[in-house]
Amino acid sequence: MPEPGASYEFRGGVAAELPLLLGVVPFGLIFGVLGLAAGLPGWAVVVMSSVVLGGSSQVVFAQLWGAQVPPAVITATVGVVNLRHALYSASMARYLHDLPLRWRLLLAYLLTDEAYAAAIERFASGPETPARHFFLLGTGLTLWAGWQLSTLAGVLIGAAIPASWSLDFSIALTFIALLAPALRRRSECVAAAVAAIAALALQGLPYKLWIIAAALAGMAAGMLARRLDRREVK
Repeated sequence: MPEPGASYEFRGGVAAELPLLLGVVPFGLIFGVLGLAAGLPGWAVVVMSSVVLGGSSQVVFAQLWGAQVPPAVITATVGVVNLRHALYSASMARYLHDLPLRWRLLLAYLLTDEAYAAAIERFASGPETPARHFFLLGTGLTLWAGWQLSTLAGVLIGAAIPASWSLDFSIALTFIALLAPALRRRSECVAAAVAAIAALALQGLPYKLWIIAAALAGMAAGMLARRLDRREVK
């Protein structure tokens, strides 16, 4: 049986990503509305979705910008929120290190939460074919297109969407749907639980610093739990 080719892998990536757009589309609509409400011009909101391509960090940026938070705090907060992309890259590097630089740069740009969630199982458990990187290309481009179009729609028609639809809740649902299946080790569950508790407990911090504090608390708890797990194994 011949190995799957580039077109086969690409179509597989598109098919794996399409269901996740159910959460991405309302997310993009919300960002379009938030960006305008924060005082950003429509063109800047759309350009940000192309340049940054990081849903949660873009939402955080818009919220902090609208609250006139100092630039240093905005930069630090957005940077911490985007740290997860470094983890995604480290996870995928073992599968993509043989690719030319131009491919690695393109796939790094497209490696978002949903693209990673849809592709990692294919790379971790699927056959090691020369064209398997096209699977990630399919997931990434599908997510990219959905995010750009939904952001543009948010800028153009977002204000006409009834508040009763509560689309902002889709942000939380999207990340819960991505996170829950990935929690397999005890250390991962501990990190998620501590970060969630810290986020709720520290809501009163100024400049939305609870985001940074919760992320740091979750990472510290996860690292500690991982060390304890290794000691128990020994």
